[in-house]
Amino acid sequence: MNELVAPNPLPNPLHHIQTCEETSIVLTKPFSFGNESDSEDYNATNLLKRTLSLLKNVRPGSDLSRFELPPLFNFPKSQLQCYGESIYSTASDLLSRCNNGHSPLERLISVVAWSISTTRPAIFGVAPYNPILGETHHVSKGNLNVLAEQVSHHPPVSALHATDEKENIEIIWCQYPVPKFNGTSVEAQVHGKRKLKLLNHGETYEMNSPHLLIKILPVPGTDWVGNVNIKCIETGLVAELCYMSQSFLRFGGSRRLMKGKIIDSSSLKVLYEVKGHWDSTVTLKDTNNAGVRVIYDAKEIISGLQAPTVKDAKCVWPTESALIWSELSQAIMSKDWVKARAAKKVVEERQREQLRERESKGETWIPKHFILSQSKEGVWDCLPIQKWVPASPIVTL
Repeated sequence: MNELVAPNPLPNPLHHIQTCEETSIVLTKPFSFGNESDSEDYNATNLLKRTLSLLKNVRPGSDLSRFELPPLFNFPKSQLQCYGESIYSTASDLLSRCNNGHSPLERLISVVAWSISTTRPAIFGVAPYNPILGETHHVSKGNLNVLAEQVSHHPPVSALHATDEKENIEIIWCQYPVPKFNGTSVEAQVHGKRKLKLLNHGETYEMNSPHLLIKILPVPGTDWVGNVNIKCIETGLVAELCYMSQSFLRFGGSRRLMKGKIIDSSSLKVLYEVKGHWDSTVTLKDTNNAGVRVIYDAKEIISGLQAPTVKDAKCVWPTESALIWSELSQAIMSKDWVKARAAKKVVEERQREQLRERESKGETWIPKHFILSQSKEGVWDCLPIQKWVPASPIVTL
């Protein structure tokens, strides 16, 4: 394994890439907390001007899901990898805490903390690649095996399946963002549902995701916003969380604030109040005795994260995201924008060619690892084909 350093340093999550020269598998560091001052490099005036220039011909209300960004606005990672990282890249094993809770209420509280941990910082002005159809990302962390697949390209639907046979835990996640331009901001509404199953306890927790708000004017920045509801189907315990944005001009209010409550739906009694900041600490206040405790600490959970490594390059699937986009990622890291544009075009043209070939044969593309369905209301859902996700040749600590 070799470590390559970009000539001009990028923000902390992108400082280094790890590659396997034989197959050119590029794996970058996950986003983490700690060096936010570096990420401010992306908020420079010239980037804001470029962003405004990029969107000058886009009308407010437009759906940006088909909007293609030039490589200058990409960081070296696919959106599919970002989904996977939010599951396997943590400094502490929150999933085991969920499983080890001594009561349904304690398990729900741990699930709330785990859900918050999937909220990762975003950087203004850059975005991951749009995954191509059939692209996969497959990584193992200890006994946890994570597999994501791009099961639809238009609309962009991603499916994720993660299992831990030792802990008897399963995660099924179907997600599709719908980014819309609102004139002074872009809001990516994240549709879909996550299911976390604690099979030892016979409990399934269903939850949604917050939306990503990208503010362009008057002050550029990113925020996670919206309501997240987490419900245990079997126990009726519910957590209602609200991710709150800063004020319009960043005056007053708190950054990355979240509030909420935990409710017993059978009695509608509020058991706990949730309050804090998802990028620092989140506390729980007992409504019976006013006792307060910390249930989530971002510095403990999302800091010092490392890129996965390739244990066996020959066993990496040809659909692996870090392999498909490797030339583009390397070009972005070295700031070779001519090579980056060419590499991105190669991947996109290959996808268009495969589409034309399927259409000429009258074939319909079918996901390899999931069964994809859509309700009459237009809601997408996915069901994994395999009971357990196999171990991956790409691993992380």
